[in-house]
Amino acid sequence: MNSTENPWQTLNSAVTYENPWMAIRHEEVITPAGTPGIYGVVSFKNKAVGVIPIDAEGNTYLVGQYRYPLNEYSWEIPEGGSPLGTDPLESAKRELKEETGLIAQTWTKVARIHTSNSATDEEGFLYIAEELVQGDHAPEETEDLRVWKLPLAEAVEMAMTSRITDSLSVSGLLIVARLRGI
Repeated sequence: MNSTENPWQTLNSAVTYENPWMAIRHEEVITPAGTPGIYGVVSFKNKAVGVIPIDAEGNTYLVGQYRYPLNEYSWEIPEGGSPLGTDPLESAKRELKEETGLIAQTWTKVARIHTSNSATDEEGFLYIAEELVQGDHAPEETEDLRVWKLPLAEAVEMAMTSRITDSLSVSGLLIVARLRGI
């Protein structure tokens, strides 16, 4: 079937878990093959935003933190949530300042992505931030962050060799590498 129309039929949908950040739905469906099935969908109450800050010397800034669901430490681009109905660019500016203390004069939207479209409806937006000015950072109380300034090419190499695995970070860094010829 080559149609772009929805081949799924939803028979029943119920929220089985909810907290301030997400809701999980259990759905009874008819599959594209015409057979009964189930589907679980994670709906986030924020859009994802990620920022690739690039300074005048070609450096970028990564944020390191321990990611509870993975049970491992993760280096990532500055990122966070944009409440539904909020301009993602304004949220990206807030996240960059909170996590790194950086304020950018120039912003470029480079992508809209879906972070894991087989299980969640989460939509993400990626931005390049340039003409950076350093200020104070103020991470949220749940964040224990380290900020690392490094050459952009090194961060791209980390994404290429799976030393960075976060989907927003990998996507953003590889897009920037393509745009910048790295």
